[in-house]
Amino acid sequence: MKRIAILVSGPSRGSNMRAIIEACQSGRIPDSAVVAVVGARGDAPALETARALGVSTAVVNPREFPDADAYAHALLWVLQRAQPDLICLAGYMRLLPKPIVEAFPMQVMNIHPALLPLFGGQGMYGLRVHQAALDSGMKVTGCTVHFVDERYDTGPIILQRCAPIHDDYSPETLAARLLPIEHETYIEAVRLFMQGKLRVEGNRVRVDE
Repeated sequence: MKRIAILVSGPSRGSNMRAIIEACQSGRIPDSAVVAVVGARGDAPALETARALGVSTAVVNPREFPDADAYAHALLWVLQRAQPDLICLAGYMRLLPKPIVEAFPMQVMNIHPALLPLFGGQGMYGLRVHQAALDSGMKVTGCTVHFVDERYDTGPIILQRCAPIHDDYSPETLAARLLPIEHETYIEAVRLFMQGKLRVEGNRVRVDE
């Protein structure tokens, strides 16, 4: 049984987290289980959801540490105890600390609600991303699952899926229409990883299906 840990932040609803947990429990992601969900705040709604689904949770609050290095090493310690084969970010709003990236090279995934490299980077999350897509005048948007490196939204792209932008869409409408596509894309990327079907060559990810 392969092991997954998921990182969430305080305000995260945890819908992508729930999708991955339920996909493991139903066998859509075979021979895999989410063994830990780690939140940045004890009152994160996603932690309550994870516990209701039978997953162990932990809290590593960056505000409780004297500096970024102390937070990074505390988070690393919690993750290493979980012994994950893969770490998934699901509404984790911080830049992932360098010690985590180095300890789990090409073993950390994130999903972004746009077609990277468009509309990514620091501060681009949630409705901000969807507003930027609408403001651009583009006729399509989508989501991107990528490996995580030491910068925001720049790691090798694993999968992308598209969705149309209609003239009457608001950021909220666009977010709601895209969310089911995010779930399916993230589940597929995790499945491919767990089955050993992803190869990273430079900044390109090859899928061996």
